[in-house]
Amino acid sequence: MSVNYRKSLAQNFLRKSHLAASLLDESSISLADIVYEIGPGTGMLTRELAKRAKKVIAIEKDYELYVKLKKKFEHNDPIILHNSDFLKFKIKESYYKIFANIPFNITSAVVKKIVYATNPPVEAYLILQKEAAEKFIGTPKTTQFSVLAKPWFRLKIIRWFKRTDFSPVPKVDVVMLHIEKRTPSLISLRDIRIYERFIKRGFGAWKKNLKSNYKNIFSHNQWKRLARDLEFPVRAKPSELTFRQWLGLFEFLKRGDSPP
Repeated sequence: MSVNYRKSLAQNFLRKSHLAASLLDESSISLADIVYEIGPGTGMLTRELAKRAKKVIAIEKDYELYVKLKKKFEHNDPIILHNSDFLKFKIKESYYKIFANIPFNITSAVVKKIVYATNPPVEAYLILQKEAAEKFIGTPKTTQFSVLAKPWFRLKIIRWFKRTDFSPVPKVDVVMLHIEKRTPSLISLRDIRIYERFIKRGFGAWKKNLKSNYKNIFSHNQWKRLARDLEFPVRAKPSELTFRQWLGLFEFLKRGDSPP
């Protein structure tokens, strides 16, 4: 394995096999599941996944590491290895799950590929830096990404790690993020584009308050009514609204209600 290559990806491997096993204990992965693993590294998670899943499709970009993994798992039938970049890899299954210890420098790209996929996973378990996970979830402040993703996915931190759980020891706090596909979604297919434009407009001028951002959409009286009914300040900024309050704004927009 190219050490410099792994460092450039900011990838930190789990140190103990029993920790890998305990992570899977917190998941819903069963012998009925096809699971994709991103960046299997030394194969510690891969081995545990193969004990619990019907099939493990592990995608490793580093060729040297891929060769070692092929040798290690040559007699392990549930494991299928690909020497490929996950960001360019096409997933064919319509029902699958993801479990991965993500290289930190591609965290955002991986999560965006997952949630914007035409056939997203029913569940994903991702080990990543705490700060990034909080931005995806929208805590402590709501983010544009979280509001755009949450109609289709539930996002929650389900595990906190010690830095010493990894080698090399990371300089940031690490967590496991659970992403679960909603069935049904909170926004209908016909409203997807309208919802996206509406949310992006709200966050488009983040230094301004929402009343100003939506001045051509909601009248003064409508906005006062919304602020009262949804319980947010009249001059609230985009990051100050909860996801449920954002949904309330969008539902009001769709109804086309008139002010009292």
